[in-house]
Amino acid sequence: MPGEPREAVAEHGAPTHPAGTMAYQVATDVRALRAFVSAGALAHGLSAERVELLTLAVSELATNTLQHTTGGGWVRLWAEPGQVFCDVVDHGPTRAFGRNMPAADSVRGRGLAIVEQVCDEVAVLSSPGETVVRIRLSL
Repeated sequence: MPGEPREAVAEHGAPTHPAGTMAYQVATDVRALRAFVSAGALAHGLSAERVELLTLAVSELATNTLQHTTGGGWVRLWAEPGQVFCDVVDHGPTRAFGRNMPAADSVRGRGLAIVEQVCDEVAVLSSPGETVVRIRLSL
């Protein structure tokens, strides 16, 4: 349920996704990315409220990618029975999840904590030269 902290799971190995996975390249336009995520999540049956949460989480992760890595990244979106998944892929360092929300007067550092708060599951999948943050929301 949103608002409750979620445990981040660190895994290693190449991520897999089913046929029909939608992909979007993250270059500079986070607004267009939000539209892609919203439309895809709605098409997969996620409720409007949950679409907003997924879109917020992906936007935070993509912004992190654009600010802290070079070359942008990719977002992949797909559904499995009862759930929607989204991978945010880049060539940056592995993310450090499991942190508390920074103080209200803190300017930075809130994005990853927000992702953990609004998603049902957050996993970090690392392989040589690639970091994937996989998030899941139940339908």
